[in-house]
Amino acid sequence: MLLTSTMSSLRGLGRSGELALMLLLLLFSPLFVDAHPRQVTRAGETGRERISLNEGWKFSRFTSNPDSLSYNTLKPWILPSANDFIQGTKHPRPSGTPPGRDVQYVQGSFDDSGWETVDLPHDWAIQGPFNAPGISGGMGRLPSNGVGWYRRKVAVAAEDVGKSVFLDIDGAMSYSAVWLNGNLVGGWPYGYNSFRLDLTPYLRVGDDNLLAVRLDNAVDNSRWYPGAGIYRNVWLVKTNPTHVGQYGTYITTSGVSDKSATVNLIVEVENKGNSSSSQGVQVATEIRVLGGTEAVATFKPATVSIPPGEKRSVNTSTTVTNPLLWGPAPLQKPNLYVAITTLSSGGAVIDTYETRFGIRAVTYDPNRGILVNGQRVRLQGTCNHHDLGSLGAAFNTRAATRQLEMLQEMGSNALRTSHNPPAPELLDLADTLGFLVLDEIFDTWNSHKTRNDFQTIFADWHEPDLRAFVRRDRNHPSIIAWSVGNEIAEQSSSAGANTGRELRDIARSEDPTRPVTAALNAAGPSAQLPGVLGMIGLNYQGEGQGTSTAGSFAAFHAAHPDKVIYSSESASALSTRGTYIFPVTAGNSATVGDAAGGNSTSHQVSAYELYATSWGSSPDKVFAAHDRTGQPSFVAGEFVWTGWDYLGEPTPYDSYARSSYFGIIDLAGFRKDRFYLYQARWNPDVRMAHLLPHWTWTDDQNRVGLVTPVHVFSSADEAELFVNGVSAGRVKRGQYEYRFRWDEVVYQPGNISVVTYKGGKEWARAERRTVGAAKGLSASADRTEIKGDGYDLSFVTVAVVDGNGDTVPRADNAITFSVDGPGTIVSTDNGDPADFTPFPSRTRKAFSGLALAVVRAKRGASGQITVTASAGGLGTAKVVLQAS
Repeated sequence: MLLTSTMSSLRGLGRSGELALMLLLLLFSPLFVDAHPRQVTRAGETGRERISLNEGWKFSRFTSNPDSLSYNTLKPWILPSANDFIQGTKHPRPSGTPPGRDVQYVQGSFDDSGWETVDLPHDWAIQGPFNAPGISGGMGRLPSNGVGWYRRKVAVAAEDVGKSVFLDIDGAMSYSAVWLNGNLVGGWPYGYNSFRLDLTPYLRVGDDNLLAVRLDNAVDNSRWYPGAGIYRNVWLVKTNPTHVGQYGTYITTSGVSDKSATVNLIVEVENKGNSSSSQGVQVATEIRVLGGTEAVATFKPATVSIPPGEKRSVNTSTTVTNPLLWGPAPLQKPNLYVAITTLSSGGAVIDTYETRFGIRAVTYDPNRGILVNGQRVRLQGTCNHHDLGSLGAAFNTRAATRQLEMLQEMGSNALRTSHNPPAPELLDLADTLGFLVLDEIFDTWNSHKTRNDFQTIFADWHEPDLRAFVRRDRNHPSIIAWSVGNEIAEQSSSAGANTGRELRDIARSEDPTRPVTAALNAAGPSAQLPGVLGMIGLNYQGEGQGTSTAGSFAAFHAAHPDKVIYSSESASALSTRGTYIFPVTAGNSATVGDAAGGNSTSHQVSAYELYATSWGSSPDKVFAAHDRTGQPSFVAGEFVWTGWDYLGEPTPYDSYARSSYFGIIDLAGFRKDRFYLYQARWNPDVRMAHLLPHWTWTDDQNRVGLVTPVHVFSSADEAELFVNGVSAGRVKRGQYEYRFRWDEVVYQPGNISVVTYKGGKEWARAERRTVGAAKGLSASADRTEIKGDGYDLSFVTVAVVDGNGDTVPRADNAITFSVDGPGTIVSTDNGDPADFTPFPSRTRKAFSGLALAVVRAKRGASGQITVTASAGGLGTAKVVLQAS
């Protein structure tokens, strides 16, 4: 029977029914969890239960429409899902029978035993194969198109009668439509946004509630790899009918110092009960240090009465003395608090809701940039798309953590979520690790960039998407600004300014504490849109696009002296790891081509890190442009395109490759030489000297007697190079120079070494030597102890080595991976953008001497997992992992 009818029946029994209902709620009310929880919570005395629905789905993909449904036919029933995020006229749900009720996939009687069994998060496209029909290189050549159906049973116990039950989907690509027991509940078309649907009216007691989710991805719907499927987490949330609403708390801080801070709190309480009378609720909140057990502050309790079907808010504030401030690492510490809100009625707790937050003060100074807690923090950021390399778009916390940890090692302190809302867990990681975040939502407004992109639904969905995005994310202390657009086609027009103004006003109405920005690649200082924005992001034009040095930083600063200016995208430098192409440009930046760092036959770009797209620049040129604006610069910093290589957009070889060349780190997670150029700039206290190129040029690329430039990346101010023990000269780094160069070195086998100096004292050394032929393999893991939860990962690197154990820099031997024990190989990779071997393949050629296997322990597993790599004529290498 339906939950609503059961609840009505109990109420129909009068006072005895009400007591029975109250006893059910008290006996079986569940534990609480924070506003961005990641684990299952169980029944307790706190009124809320959040259960993962990730396991045990049945899935099938169809390349042609199997059900005659489309967004256009479903739209009238989908639009009402947005009503909580619309300020004006709401969308009424149509009367009559919704479409899809007779589709066999929404019926409990349908036999899905022949469908694939999958766990979420799930990206149906990442298994390949590549070169999917109709999918461009820009979209990664993987089969992301088609209609996908997911089915799963949901159990409802008798004690759930009278509760509100919600489905929370953190992200599904795209045009989601959800049925429960044959009833169309609702959906959400934008594949990057999180959304909630109320399942309560359609549930019945028992274990056979059939949940069915339909997704629909067109070809040509993105400029990069979008992924496909329910690629983020899915949750079942059970609450008392009167509860803290979705994204129902909003915390800001003011008057922040190391002595005290004011914490301001808004709690929105929702009453979804069927009673004809209002519900009186007491709202109490305390603050704890995250992970602590004692309250450090409390808010004054408040009482609120909520009529059925309505919401009411409680506004309150308190003071935290001697607060532990949140700030970006490594300059500051990312301390976190949690606000625990409890709703009570009649002396019983009916809901408990946790909100993680940080206490910090951010100042936006047009002459100094971003100040956090009074300290200037130069934005040393990277742009990153949402995929996780060979894992695809399916979110994995360990894989994302690995990405951020490597960026932080480089010295990065900021992230731009290009060009869409990220997984909620990514923002949790940013909070915990201490990154600043530029949170971005749209790549298009009213003009298409690709035939089937977001512009198709922008008119209907920009308001609810933007409001949902801001409400979900606004309690994260890491977020410093909302970006509402990237390289929008209409950015230079008055129409674009009008749209920008509307989006700005929506974002401000949800969160007035942060500026609204957008990334401009064409709009000049006199255009209207920059004047609308609270912060001005410049894509490439600040440093001068391409080889031009006529940058626009100064012109924008003069035209908008009251606004913070920053590089929302910089560089767009290109390279493939470990590949060096000659001759080497004598300048500090060049546009890639066959005569300039590129090879259109091998589809490689030189790793001398001096080459970029026609609109981009080398890191050296960008650094110089920023430094010429003065110290401290009025330019707040930069977000480099990109931190990691990503699937799709394989410029400059769009017709021949499947992933990007832009990353500072390649798709497999191997550091390119560029990593050390940025580390020298962003993390200058690291005693490091990085020497390039490799010094093994005696095979088919014989360079004996040929000029082979040697470059060194280091934060040192002087360096001396030795070639086979003979000094090639000691040089000082000049103003606006960011590398040491010896461009006339002639190659002879042997070794090169460098000694660097800072302030006249030795700083760091490095050496490269000519290696021998491949003789074996070497294996290592980033982590040898992993959880047996079915999600945790170990990234196993295999190197092809010579007899001395040195990596053979141009080795491309085929390596086969196997596993013994309670684990599985999820994917393999090597960082080569032009390698079309499917990612699940257990055999992978090395690229520039390296290959990667991603290993996962099976759910519930414990014990040793032995990963073995083998290659013809090279024997084997093993690494042992421990699952627990």
